[in-house]
Amino acid sequence: MAQDRIRAHFEEAQEVLAKFMADGQQFTNIEKAASLMVAAFKNGKKVISCGNGGSMSDAMHFAEELTGRYRESRAPLPAIAISDPGYLTCTANDFGFEFVFSRFLEAHGSEGDVLVAISTSGQSRNVIEAARVAKQKGIAIVGFTGKNGGELATYCDTEIRVPHSGYADRTQEVHIKIIHSIIDAIEQQLFTG
Repeated sequence: MAQDRIRAHFEEAQEVLAKFMADGQQFTNIEKAASLMVAAFKNGKKVISCGNGGSMSDAMHFAEELTGRYRESRAPLPAIAISDPGYLTCTANDFGFEFVFSRFLEAHGSEGDVLVAISTSGQSRNVIEAARVAKQKGIAIVGFTGKNGGELATYCDTEIRVPHSGYADRTQEVHIKIIHSIIDAIEQQLFTG
């Protein structure tokens, strides 16, 4: 019984990934997202990422592999995940949780930067608020979403959507593959050839 349940997780993950891969537009969107970031890096700009819960972990993972390394050693790239607990709790307490990412962008975001906004539902109020501020500041927005994209989709310059309406974990599993493929594409464009 336990093994059947375990196997069902893998089968569902395989189905979600297959459905994502069957839409060729997804790969175009991933390529476009990487190109936006490459252009930002070439112009001395940065990538700022944000999300809640598991999506915050994904945002942090994305930033650390850009500033640290992915597969090969190379120069670090300027990327920041909005994840400092002191800042987050201060801002949430004083202004409200919906503003924890947007205020960071008001302070640190510049025209030409790229915001990676991650929300499995596309409905996270604080991520949407960050996208709203990014639009105002001329910051390009790459959205990682799920379900129908939610309100976040309306702000994105490039949206990469996992069209899964079940639990968020399946969407997050594809998001991490997207993150790795974008980093690989960035490295290929900036550090090879």
